[in-house]
Amino acid sequence: MEVINQSALRVDRQLLVITHLTQLLSYVIGFGGLITPLIIWLSSKDRVDRMDEHGKAIINFQLSLILYFIISIPAILLLGLGILGIIGVVVLGFVLPIVNAVRASNGEEPSYFMTIRFIA
Repeated sequence: MEVINQSALRVDRQLLVITHLTQLLSYVIGFGGLITPLIIWLSSKDRVDRMDEHGKAIINFQLSLILYFIISIPAILLLGLGILGIIGVVVLGFVLPIVNAVRASNGEEPSYFMTIRFIA
């Protein structure tokens, strides 16, 4: 009789890459940069190896970007510093998902700059 280990996690780097790249949906269609990775993470965190780690990093990053954007809006009145903040949020929100998608395809840990850990 053969025993099959059903609790083993499968390695799926392509799904990790797709999860990172779905953050760019906000730039393409205007929304979905938080919801789509959240759905992928919640549906596959128990089945895909390292998805829990990558999913938490993505959600923390997206929530941090939203918070920084909200803080930057009233900061526009302070000598225009909010405009620099908004530009920084837009650039980081575009570049870091691509960098971390490449890192995920290489089997490395995600590394998001200036991320607040909302989900531990």
